[in-house]
Amino acid sequence: MILSCGEALIDMLPRTSAAGEPAFAPYPGGAVFNTAIALGRLGAPAGFLSGLSTDLFGQMLEASLAASGVDTSLAIRSDLPTTLAFVRLVNGQASYAFYDENTAGRMLTAEEMPALPDAVTAIFCGGISLMVEPGGAAYEALFLREAPARVAMIDPNIRPSFISDEPAYRARIARMIAAADIVKLSDEDLRWLAGPGEIPALAAWLLEAGPKAVFVTEGAAGAHAFTADQAIFAPGLKVTVADTVGAGDTFNAGILAALHQAGALTKAGVAALGADTLRAALDLGNRAAAVTVSRAGANPPFADELPRAAG
Repeated sequence: MILSCGEALIDMLPRTSAAGEPAFAPYPGGAVFNTAIALGRLGAPAGFLSGLSTDLFGQMLEASLAASGVDTSLAIRSDLPTTLAFVRLVNGQASYAFYDENTAGRMLTAEEMPALPDAVTAIFCGGISLMVEPGGAAYEALFLREAPARVAMIDPNIRPSFISDEPAYRARIARMIAAADIVKLSDEDLRWLAGPGEIPALAAWLLEAGPKAVFVTEGAAGAHAFTADQAIFAPGLKVTVADTVGAGDTFNAGILAALHQAGALTKAGVAALGADTLRAALDLGNRAAAVTVSRAGANPPFADELPRAAG
């Protein structure tokens, strides 16, 4: 099982009511939640670990996970409220206003994190769950505890406006990157972490910190894969963009699903990724993300909805 560990929330997406008034409609979301959903829809063995509320929004999240074949047996339930994220779209690009005080996901502690069964072969962390306390410390503790024994992937998915203590957050991400096997970043996130520079040089800096593979996305342009001896770029697919909500999260799922399909989602496998496997991972990530951006909200594709593979 590939276990996604992090936030689940409700995206309140802008809509227009029948009376022509501005309104918001609730959609299940959250970066790590979206990756779990996408993994399940792509046919990978997917699980989800988060704090899930028993409120009506939490029930929506659970129903969405179940419909996509995601195992929630490790999730931690409580009667605290669900995080809400109100989304503003400008030219298809999303910005967010989060309502996250005392929520089911945020208030998790390290002591609540369960022992993981042997069936969990890989863990994935990231998103806003790493930016707030006490949940951020809980997810970091889980990641550092499990990374020595399982493939560990992180996508920080950085929201600078959501970070209250930047030095502490940077230190956390540095510790998790050092423990990770796989790191994925957007080009914007890469430069926020590493400063200005060309993507290959910044990726090399990251690889020196400990990961075996680094993936960097450049929006519609495409995505890069880097290892100690490989540097591969795959252009993005040309699609009509509805919005970009969930695109990077879906790309993450494509990477993990492709490595799983290749039998490479092991410590040894990730340490020895070849060009063909990296190209297949980039291809599936790009194809899956292309479907997500072509429709409103975070709505990752099922395997039978994917466009034809490259080549």
